[in-house]
Amino acid sequence: MRIGRLMGCVVVALVAGFSSPAMAAAKEPTVSAKVAYLIDSTGTVHLGKRETKRVPVASLVKIMTAYVVLKEARLSDTITITAADVKYAARGGAATAGLRKGERFTVRDLLYALMLPSGADAANALARHYGPGKTAFVAKMNRTARSLGLADTRYTNADGMPTPAGGGHSTASDQAKLAQQALRSDVFTTVVGSTSYKVAKTAVHGRHTWRNTNKLLTRADGVLGVKTGYTNAAGHCLLFAGERDGVQIVGVLLDDENERRFSTAERLLDYAAEQVALTWPPTP
Repeated sequence: MRIGRLMGCVVVALVAGFSSPAMAAAKEPTVSAKVAYLIDSTGTVHLGKRETKRVPVASLVKIMTAYVVLKEARLSDTITITAADVKYAARGGAATAGLRKGERFTVRDLLYALMLPSGADAANALARHYGPGKTAFVAKMNRTARSLGLADTRYTNADGMPTPAGGGHSTASDQAKLAQQALRSDVFTTVVGSTSYKVAKTAVHGRHTWRNTNKLLTRADGVLGVKTGYTNAAGHCLLFAGERDGVQIVGVLLDDENERRFSTAERLLDYAAEQVALTWPPTP
């Protein structure tokens, strides 16, 4: 009897030893955002919450603005900031990069001004220059969306502000697809993965320091970017991406709480990485 009980204890101990937490499927994190989506580069969807619902996405719009500019511009192109660029952002109460009338910047500089502090002044300047004219530029954004298969996305401006027409709409799944395309660009990935960017004072522009509004960059390992956003209608938004063990993970949180979106994104990256570890690489 004692030998039998001892053997039984050994079996239980062995089973417990091999059933580590890493071998078990992790519990799906709670997400407070009204809309959410989580996918990886293998095509596996790890979470979906109203991901096909059309909603405003605030400054996530600027991802498409950067994407269109990168398809047409040279990084060394220079653009002069106009009074209209400055007034546009100030009048709408949008986030700005603090650009001043008469300053001249390269496209490379303006991409940082667009994506880090989410400058609507930079968005206006880029759209005006590469439309040419904002109406033509928005048309390019919508044509590009259709070419990428973003069937539920419509843009009305280059910055995500609520006018005109509510700033357009998109879905979490469309935004994830756009991010996956944009992150193929080394330039885009470098920009959105930077915590800050400085331009020194020169004869054509003043000194500027732009800091990234995406706090996730300093909270988790392997974060690639991508963009924050906020309007009253859209709520606090976050499109984020990370890489774990060679697998890219992209997530979208729309209409969330300000600080909670970052902690949620951190948990979602860990969750997706755990799921990937259970199945990747696939058994030959």
